[in-house]
Amino acid sequence: MLCLLAMVRLLSYIYPITKKVKSEFNGTLEITWYNGKKYLNSKNANYSYGSLQKILKIGLEKIDLDKCNEILLLGLGGGSVIKTLRNDYKYRKNITALEIDPIIIQLANDEFNIRKSENLHIICEDAHTFMKHNTKKFNLIILDLYIDVEVPSSFLEFPFWKNILRASKQSILFNASLDTNTNDKISCIISLLKKNSYHVEKLEKVNETNTLVIATIKN
Repeated sequence: MLCLLAMVRLLSYIYPITKKVKSEFNGTLEITWYNGKKYLNSKNANYSYGSLQKILKIGLEKIDLDKCNEILLLGLGGGSVIKTLRNDYKYRKNITALEIDPIIIQLANDEFNIRKSENLHIICEDAHTFMKHNTKKFNLIILDLYIDVEVPSSFLEFPFWKNILRASKQSILFNASLDTNTNDKISCIISLLKKNSYHVEKLEKVNETNTLVIATIKN
């Protein structure tokens, strides 16, 4: 098995090697080896371990993780954010990761070694339902709720964000959009955050693509 893996990794420097998996929620997903690294992609977007990982790391650099005992990740994907937290920032405290797609949870486990542990709780559930009934507070909430290249519009509406604010006790990192047509909704979210005593930073064209919103409660 290890020899086969080494061969696949070596061949990926010559040409990409891709395996396709069907998903009810995300259409066709692709596990691709390229230049010795493995990625999870949708039809038009990187879901994990590529540009997305770089984008969210830029946001994480602006957050004091030493003060975060509980992190909520909405949108597990292949788990690249968890790898960044664990490997780059040596974060060993509690992470609750939510993912609506059971196929993606299985891929995270089988392909990227992301599985439940004492400090990692993975929940297969819709983010709306979870946030509506959640009573727990989190120091950091990371929102990475994409279907292919779009954030579903319901995740840009006030009812959802009021539940986010109810669960937040410190910081919010929102991978907001690839689409400039959502700018008005993002501006409304930023206004809501500011009204609730958050300092907000909006980063546009991160890695030449995404908008990030970073919000931290004012002391």
